[in-house]
Amino acid sequence: MLQLIAGAVDDRTARGVAAAVSRLVHTGELPAGTRLPTVRSVAQALGISPTTVSEAWRSLASAGAIQTRGRSGTFVLTPSRPRQKMRFSRLVANPSTLPHDFSTGVPDHDLLPDLAPALRRIGDTRLTTSYLEDPVLPRLEVVLRERWPYPPQQLTVVDGALDALDRVVGAVIRFGARVVVENPTFPPLLDLLESVGAVPVPVTLDGAGISPAALAAALESAPTAVFLQPRAHNPTGVSMTPERAADLAALLAAHESIIVVEDDHVGDIATAPAVSLGVHLPDRVLHVRSFSKSHGPDLRLAAVGGPAALVAAIADRRLLGPGWSSRVLQAVLLDLLTDPATVRVVAGARREYARRRDLLLTALAVHGVEATAADGINMWIAVRDQQVALVTLAAHGIGAAPGAPFEVRPVGGDHIRVTVGLVRDGFEDLAAILAEAAGARHRASGHRTRPLHRAAR
Repeated sequence: MLQLIAGAVDDRTARGVAAAVSRLVHTGELPAGTRLPTVRSVAQALGISPTTVSEAWRSLASAGAIQTRGRSGTFVLTPSRPRQKMRFSRLVANPSTLPHDFSTGVPDHDLLPDLAPALRRIGDTRLTTSYLEDPVLPRLEVVLRERWPYPPQQLTVVDGALDALDRVVGAVIRFGARVVVENPTFPPLLDLLESVGAVPVPVTLDGAGISPAALAAALESAPTAVFLQPRAHNPTGVSMTPERAADLAALLAAHESIIVVEDDHVGDIATAPAVSLGVHLPDRVLHVRSFSKSHGPDLRLAAVGGPAALVAAIADRRLLGPGWSSRVLQAVLLDLLTDPATVRVVAGARREYARRRDLLLTALAVHGVEATAADGINMWIAVRDQQVALVTLAAHGIGAAPGAPFEVRPVGGDHIRVTVGLVRDGFEDLAAILAEAAGARHRASGHRTRPLHRAAR
């Protein structure tokens, strides 16, 4: 077994050793129940420090891939992670104790379209007569195809963007696979990847999306997939440009086995136009379009479109669970997407979110605070110390999300995420408090800012 592990390791760092063992587990060469060699023997076989092997073992244990049982040894397991270790559980502040909770990443309820008229219009229509019908309402599929950034071979509808990512990960990613992700990125995506024992490969962003140089370097690790957010990136708000999409597609063209998964989670409230690598790589791009933030979180609907084989695998697997997403809710979504009054409401929300972003960014700039919020409902703010910033904000009754759960590896300085889409007014007061929390200016004893206006949310 030592020879098996030593032969699989081509990177003698802790991350490389962990990835190699993960791949051996995935291929079945190290099946569940296998007792691993001791840390010291592995270190000797690889010619590295036992500390490095111990760190690799800790990474595998954190992912739920192995378990140390005292003197009995270390054994291969099925991956699992307790909730308290998952990144998503560390994001949201306690709303019962903080009157202004900007940690949630949710849209402003008052900017969502009213569902009641749509419910009245669809009435008591019998939309499903058999368990064997197609998972998408035919008329809804026509509308979705008209809105898609490239012609998808097949479409299906699932229960929201996170459900889509979960099902895509289940269909595409295997234990030990390397997966390229943005850094920072959406924490639940990292939880999903870690839950199946995948190894995230972080790439940096600039104002136009994933850096081509960073992607080129990441491709050397032979990843299985690339996950990206094409617009209103959470948490930074960056949107990919068509030129950048073309550049990234050109890099990926030579790597025919890599699947690209695009999470367009903001949808119609994004200011930037829909952009996709599917324009250039239609046979390898799965595009996810969510309608929760634009039309209502309780709709829990997202569309998945792309290569027929991949979309069919997702739709077929759902037949063993929910089968399909509610056709009643699909009919409501169809009505919302085609009703002129609702289209105007969503357009108004898009403009209002842009106004809120601009006002807070302008106010923060006065205080010298570094922040990005080019699109969407979130703002990524640089702070001197994450914990100090969160405690300072909590003292003012304000909740924000810590930046660390968004990061695969440190991005250079601490950050927090603020859901600026929930800030209705009091931008100057909030900016002063955020500047204090960020450490942008010296704070003497006592309060140097006015309390945040109660109307803000």
